[in-house]
This record gives sequence, structure tokens and C-alpha cells, in this order.
Amino acid sequence: MKPKQKKLAREQLDETLKHFDPLKIVTIPKKGWIRAIRDTLGMTGRQLAKRIGVKQQRVARIELDEKLGKVTLNTMKSTANAMNCVFVYGVVPRDSLEQIVRNQAEKIAKKRMARSNQMMRLEKQELSQKEKTKTLKELIEEITEIMPKSLWDEQ
Repeated sequence: MKPKQKKLAREQLDETLKHFDPLKIVTIPKKGWIRAIRDTLGMTGRQLAKRIGVKQQRVARIELDEKLGKVTLNTMKSTANAMNCVFVYGVVPRDSLEQIVRNQAEKIAKKRMARSNQMMRLEKQELSQKEKTKTLKELIEEITEIMPKSLWDEQ
């Protein structure tokens, strides 16, 4: 995908992901979603097992696996469905995708500038703070626009 296409794709996906922003603050119940919803519905483990088509011990295992982070997506989906719920799965960025790219570009730009500033300092040609700020901003823009394959090589 070309850099301009990547930017457009980021913008479009950012727009879609905005709908999930409120979910960033939702915390998982200590006993897990399945158990919390099942208890709130007044449904026993035996009743849920019957709805899923498994033994009661399997429901206990599903609930434990969810708490331990070992439950599969398919299991969550079928269990949620059995409780007349919809299982929702997603990855929600902390910042916009565009901002994540810009932050990474800034890391790279700062490293590049540090190397060139060192050489310029040795040659007594160091930039003023205003020039450094302007150069850094331009370098971030350039990296963000070009989207080099090495963008994510830096941690």
C-alpha cells in the first residue's frame, strides 16, 4: 500500500474506531463477563450448560478460562449467544492511529537529529532552538508522509 493510501486507511479506520472510545474505561468484572452476566440473569451453571449443549463442569471451566485469559473467541461467542448476548471483540488504540504513527515518526526524527546535532556541534554549526524545533517538525512530517518500511523497527 502506498503512503497516501496508508494515510487514508488510517483516517478511515480512526473514524470507525472513535465509536469504541467509551469502551476504553470499561473494566472487566472480577469474576469475568460470563459469570457476571449469568449471575445477574439468575441463570445457573446447569441451565447455561444445557443452553450451550455441554456439561455443567464445562461452564465452570469456561468461566475459569475467561478469568485466566485462556478462553477462545469461539467459546465466548457461543456462550454469549446462549445467554442472548452478543460477544464483541476488538482492539482499540489508546490514541488515534494517525497519532501513533506521528509518535513513532517523532522518535525516529529525534534520533536522527541527535546524530546530526552532534556532528554540527563538533563543527560549531549547531542550530538554534527555534531552528531545531522547526527542523524536527519538518522531519516528523516527512517521515509520516513517506512511511518508510523501517518505521516500526525502533521500539
